[in-house]
Amino acid sequence: MDVAVMIENYEAFRGELRMSKEDVIRDVYRQNKERISIKKEATAVKNLTRIIDSTLRLANSKGFHAMTLRDLCGDSGMSMGGLYAYIRNKDDLIHLIQSHGFIITRRTLLHYTDEVQDVRGRLFAAIKAHLYLSELMRAWFYFSYMEAKSLPVEEKRDAVAIELEIEEIFLRLIEDGIEAKVYCSRNSRLVASMIKALLQDWYLKRRKYRDQNVAVDDYAAFVRDVIESYLLGER
Repeated sequence: MDVAVMIENYEAFRGELRMSKEDVIRDVYRQNKERISIKKEATAVKNLTRIIDSTLRLANSKGFHAMTLRDLCGDSGMSMGGLYAYIRNKDDLIHLIQSHGFIITRRTLLHYTDEVQDVRGRLFAAIKAHLYLSELMRAWFYFSYMEAKSLPVEEKRDAVAIELEIEEIFLRLIEDGIEAKVYCSRNSRLVASMIKALLQDWYLKRRKYRDQNVAVDDYAAFVRDVIESYLLGER
């Protein structure tokens, strides 16, 4: 990504987002290097991209639990032996998918908030960045939420930790506003949790909002107004 910029709207976000899929997958590879037997980075990044793209495509068409590794081989064009060089089973696959989405989400939120000076503008930038990213990557967000319920214990713990770390970004922004006396003294963690719930509602119930002709920019403004009506209320 380049120098941080203020997000104007969804279309501007799509045009301004400087995030190479290859860079993100490279980070995924480096974080999971001990699990992967392929040591040539360029080859690993190329194949991990195929694996992740195929997994999300299959999970959203037939369901992750119904999907087999043989299905994944057929969709990605990889052999079973080639696939085993990257994952041993579907639990490993979930770990890769979780890593992929977390890296993108965290990087995007920090990029679009770090250099925004205005406290209220910074919180709104985070809300927009998360919503706009979930609009671009709905398959991953939906997959991550729906599959988290049936993850193995260790992977479920990792998924919860990822959610909490993203929530912590909103928490810090709210606490910055309270400390600057822009926002009233409130239960910051509760407000951060409410923001996360409103953001999740967008990608989990996308059809409902589409039927109501609600655009992502309208929803972003709605979330801001709801949260600020509480944060800016009577002290």
